Amino acid sequence: MTAEKTAYAVIAVGGKQYRVREGERLLVDRVAIDEGKTFHPDLLLLGGDGEARLGDKLKGEQVTAKVAAHVLGKKVIVGKHKRRTGYRRRNGHRSRLSQIEIQSIGKQAARQSTAKKATTSTAASKPATTTRKRTTTATKKKAD
Repeated sequence: MTAEKTAYAVIAVGGKQYRVREGERLLVDRVAIDEGKTFHPDLLLLGGDGEARLGDKLKGEQVTAKVAAHVLGKKVIVGKHKRRTGYRRRNGHRSRLSQIEIQSIGKQAARQSTAKKATTSTAASKPATTTRKRTTTATKKKAD
């Protein structure tokens, strides 16, 4: 029998940490992303293929998760009671949750890194134009 090592990751979503594998579905606190869209949760640890990696060794790695649905959790009833005083309270709530599906664990796509480069190059050109305007405005004030 050969035992396959499956990659796993520890991600952080909504202030909580989850150990996930590819194809796994889990319920997390509601995320502000539309149903059907993908996102990249914070990656804390990557393991399963040899030594576990964390910190600086995770550079270039990411987890891709898809929001499958936004759902409501089970109804929770909270009852309060103090004896001999007639104090009774009944309250309840249903947690708002998101069901996410882990699509991939591993390397970032090269396409995304080129998109980041294009964004930084356009951002670099904008401050240069504003700097020119500021210098021309300053010279006009000095001339007056």
